[in-house]
Amino acid sequence: MGLKIKNLSGGYAGNRILKNVSFNVDNGKIVALIGLNGAGKSTTMNHIIGELQPTSGTIVLNGTNIVQEPTAFKSKIAYIPEQPILYDELTLAEHLHLMLAAHGLDDDETWENVLSLLRRFRLEDKLHWLPIHFSKGMRQKVMLVSAFMLQAPLLIVDEPFLGLDTLAQRDVVELMRQQANQGGSVLMTTHLLSSATAFVDEFVVLRDGEVQFIGTPTSLADSYQLPLAKLDDLFDMMQKESADGVE
Repeated sequence: MGLKIKNLSGGYAGNRILKNVSFNVDNGKIVALIGLNGAGKSTTMNHIIGELQPTSGTIVLNGTNIVQEPTAFKSKIAYIPEQPILYDELTLAEHLHLMLAAHGLDDDETWENVLSLLRRFRLEDKLHWLPIHFSKGMRQKVMLVSAFMLQAPLLIVDEPFLGLDTLAQRDVVELMRQQANQGGSVLMTTHLLSSATAFVDEFVVLRDGEVQFIGTPTSLADSYQLPLAKLDDLFDMMQKESADGVE
């Protein structure tokens, strides 16, 4: 099943930003939601995580409707925002235990998985550190550990590679692939399109709050007559289209 978004319209403070947005993130798939700044990516994400209420349309995850069963829906997702959010007064260990407890997962078996993730991201010796001592990359790694440890059916990641070194980027890709291979699903945003072609199953392109394209990396590259290795040039082409008024 996975995430099903159908005819979603909504926005902020009465401003209609999304216009009948429809796409799926099937179980076992990694989908990248892309577009220029202002296209509606963050608005879409905020509707999916329940921060915004749709004016029309439906958002359903594995049969659970976010409007009808908001608590059950939110229990099925793990979200990594673009900017890390940490409590200044809590150590790394306290952050992780708090989140696990909130999801009813703070037991020895789950903690073993947490320790494995901490070792993967080279944070195992930072359990008693406060966030003030974390670099930007370390803060992002904490958010990654916090999300992956929940083993939620749907992982939502906003620009997962910001501030990460090459090794950490590789680890994130491996964990997202593992999520998909185990029957979960991943929805992400990224500006690193050429790199994403190696692991993303589908791209969903938003433009002015509407879905412009849904398809594989190859079909997206073909539609703009670009080689996969040059797909990063897509944003320049989209910007030029917007400037020229191309619909």
